[in-house]
Amino acid sequence: MNELNFATTGDGTRIAYRFDGEASKPVLSNSIGTTLHMWDRQIGELSKHFRVLRYDFRGHGGSSVPVGAYSLDRLGRDVIELLDALDLQRVHFLGLSLGGFVAQWLGIHAPERIDRLILSNTSSHLSPASYFDERIAAVRQAPDMSETAETFLSNWFPTSMVAANEPVVEEFRTMLLAIDRQGLAALFAAVRDADLRRTVALIPRPTLVIAGQHDTVTAASHGEMIAAAVPGAKLVVLPAVHLSNIEYPAEFIQAVVDFLR
Repeated sequence: MNELNFATTGDGTRIAYRFDGEASKPVLSNSIGTTLHMWDRQIGELSKHFRVLRYDFRGHGGSSVPVGAYSLDRLGRDVIELLDALDLQRVHFLGLSLGGFVAQWLGIHAPERIDRLILSNTSSHLSPASYFDERIAAVRQAPDMSETAETFLSNWFPTSMVAANEPVVEEFRTMLLAIDRQGLAALFAAVRDADLRRTVALIPRPTLVIAGQHDTVTAASHGEMIAAAVPGAKLVVLPAVHLSNIEYPAEFIQAVVDFLR
């Protein structure tokens, strides 16, 4: 079953998901501004070892775009309701960027549903709130996603990759241009309001933190702080900007598979 499928949450939101592979089950949660296809380059290797579940956040990709601001609590409950709908009681969970925020929430609030946790290129808190308020207003008022897409790309990839317009950069540009602006604004609100700096220490599950040495979105120091706070957490720092899975795919997947197996 590797086509796009849908589950409906308690508030009527339709969440798009797909499975790849045949064995046990890690769940992949992607960055804001992307869809489950952010993981396409990792699926071939991961599906050799696991049955992999990917999904789109509410507001992105094939999922519904409910009105209003979203919260991290709601994004976490979306995952729990998706797991319930699929009768998955316990999973590994890998989240990158906003997906890493969701992963932390799950580790804190639903550890009984998590086996192993991977937090990649993420933070427990991003500030100031005024920055996100400005981004929300700009996205809502913009005629399209063109300017926002270029801002994201410059934050996600090395300058040289963007300047050369490498094929993977163009793939992510296409993905960004198709993102619903209202859904993006609603997810910006979830990031703006999230603060897990105190509660992240409550995560009891085995945890791997992956940070990007040159990450300007969620700095390597943020990953270091998470790894220091979560009991027994392991830290891997890759010489990447924000999308470690794209810049250093072999090293990224090796760290993930070694930790999960």
